[in-house]
Amino acid sequence: MAKLAFLGLGVMGYPMAGHLRAAGHDVTVYNRTAAKADKWVAQHGGASAPTPREAVAGADFVMACVGNDDDLRSVCLGTDGAFAGMASGATFVDHTTVSAAVTAELYAAANEAGLNYVDAPVSGGQAGAENGQLSIMCGGDAPIYDAAEPVMQIYAKLCRRIGASGSGQMTKMCNQIAIAGLVQGLSEALHFAEKAGLDGRAVVEVISQGAAGSWQMANRSETMLDDQFEHGFAVDWMRKDLGICLKTADENGASLPVTALVDQFYKDVQKMGGSRWDTSSLFKRLREIG
Repeated sequence: MAKLAFLGLGVMGYPMAGHLRAAGHDVTVYNRTAAKADKWVAQHGGASAPTPREAVAGADFVMACVGNDDDLRSVCLGTDGAFAGMASGATFVDHTTVSAAVTAELYAAANEAGLNYVDAPVSGGQAGAENGQLSIMCGGDAPIYDAAEPVMQIYAKLCRRIGASGSGQMTKMCNQIAIAGLVQGLSEALHFAEKAGLDGRAVVEVISQGAAGSWQMANRSETMLDDQFEHGFAVDWMRKDLGICLKTADENGASLPVTALVDQFYKDVQKMGGSRWDTSSLFKRLREIG
């Protein structure tokens, strides 16, 4: 079994690292809040370290799942960063959703240090991480991806290399763009049903079996109708991701009018106090504005 390190034990990283340990790998974890790392070790075994550099010592593969561009830089670079502690030829796999710019920066820095780098953002949310059913979209050099894929498969239902470095992050942007439009469309359909005096659940039962059906409808419509918005990816994180999408679209010339509009709707949700509500709270916004 491989010697691994996992950096970042949030709602996604904590169970992902647990799957690696359950598969028999030797796993050392790092988390900015040390108490979280101690809790993980008490639950799963393995070891923890006080810095990324110490956590990655001797690791064949280093997996990271942190918050944003700056968080990723902080665990990779500097005297206490992972790159300073990784052995030549080791592979860094980034599961964070970040910009293509920071991916290019860190890919170059890794290569300069004699390290390998794969950008591998995930989709599937907390439930996907807990159940080992994530979709992983990857960018990087093909031989490096091929070596890392068996490790990622431990918590994946699908893991695929899309292309060169940065392709994984670009694919994750496509994912978030699609979700934004789908959730707004579902929210408007449920809102319209309520205004028309229809039974929302009956409407969903019927239309979900046709072309309108989606993962969002199957997994979020009931909680939306019940005014429950604590079941998934938080609005703050979605706005972070959509900001990356919109900035990249400005750079590559893509037109994202619906994405830009939905981003502003999420801004409204934040003003309503819904920063930590899940992304289906677009429906609550419509209820509030009448």
